[in-house]
Amino acid sequence: MGFPRYGAYSRTDTQRVLFMLKPTWKRSPVLSWACYDWANSAFATTVMAGFFPLFFKQYWAAGLDSSTSTFMLGSINACASILVVGFAPLLGAIADRGGSRKRFLLYFALMGIVMTGALYMVEQGGWVMALALYGLAVVGFSGGNIFYDALLLNVAKEREFDYVSALGFAFGYLGGGLLFALNVLMTLYPDAFGLPDTAAAVRLSFILVALWWGLFSIPLLLFVDEAPSPSASWRDNLRGGISQLRTTLSELRALRQVFLFLLAYWLYIDGVDTIVRMAVDYGLALGFASNSLILALLITQFVGFPAALLFGHLGERHGPRKGIVVAIAVYLLVIIWAYQMESEWEFYVLAFIIGLVQGGIQSLSRSFYARLIPIDKAGEFFGFYNMLGKFAAVLGPLLMGGVSLLTGSPRLSILSVALLFIAGVLVLLRVDEAEGRRQAVALGKL
Repeated sequence: MGFPRYGAYSRTDTQRVLFMLKPTWKRSPVLSWACYDWANSAFATTVMAGFFPLFFKQYWAAGLDSSTSTFMLGSINACASILVVGFAPLLGAIADRGGSRKRFLLYFALMGIVMTGALYMVEQGGWVMALALYGLAVVGFSGGNIFYDALLLNVAKEREFDYVSALGFAFGYLGGGLLFALNVLMTLYPDAFGLPDTAAAVRLSFILVALWWGLFSIPLLLFVDEAPSPSASWRDNLRGGISQLRTTLSELRALRQVFLFLLAYWLYIDGVDTIVRMAVDYGLALGFASNSLILALLITQFVGFPAALLFGHLGERHGPRKGIVVAIAVYLLVIIWAYQMESEWEFYVLAFIIGLVQGGIQSLSRSFYARLIPIDKAGEFFGFYNMLGKFAAVLGPLLMGGVSLLTGSPRLSILSVALLFIAGVLVLLRVDEAEGRRQAVALGKL
């Protein structure tokens, strides 16, 4: 059962959002697909954005100065992203040819789950081992998302892309936020959970994230179907994947709008990912209390749940590009404010504002891109999409960490991120969605 054409109904915005939810819940593939966002967002929230930067600076790397630990954290994020950049398009091409997107997603998810759980065993001062495990976990998280994003085309029709993509991010904010809230309570009141101290609570949280990630990945593996494909050996799929990748690289020359969008996405998503991964570190550098920073992250999560759904509605009604531009404008205002903020209450306000747009810019970017690409090569094209997104995360953390190391000023480091948003929106404004669709049809791919 597909979604109705909502424009035929005269309802308030709130009623329309609730109305859109109803048919989605009846479709197990959509719900099961969104559950993976619920699952792996526990890593993005508790580990990547929350406890790892905090615990790394205060526990594992307690002997390093603040600027050095910031640089090391930025460097490991960059190294993990470079690994994803190297293999993403080829793996996407192989998965398209072999009908094995779910299988590749499982491999990478297992890698992320195991490495995350292993962080529990790292003792105080073991910053090298902590960085190594975290880097591999990020590879698992990022690599899995290549195939998760591509499966959007398996569970939704084109007119549903904006909303279903937003539903996934909304599930992620809610699921990741619920587990993060539990983990925060553990760190604030370790005695109530039978734990000796806050450090033990943080370490246990890594185990809980791994279990959560694994458990809620199961629905996607069971209920999301892939189109059958002819059986072939691994060698044949590899050879065919390389050939398909070469063909797609040549086709990108004809798909000018895809190329322009990927360039824009590469630039502006860099700013988004950098803020996600480095916000806690920035707050610590300004002298804010760690508990205040964690509370601010919780605010972002729970604001992000309804905001992502509303951005999905905005994309359906006014087009995804307008929604992305609005989100970028908000990010620029946030950066300017963050550059000069002095008080912790300002960090709370900024967390709330970021929550309003973070899920929206991510979900609308995914659905906008899905409109521009050949359906039969979704895995490969989303490989490029994720490759550029993660390659951007190489530049952002290194830029912020490098500026902090060279100048000793965390304020200048956060201000430098604005350049990426500005460049991204200038390129995005040149993307013509209708022309992009025509280009894909002209190649006979849709």
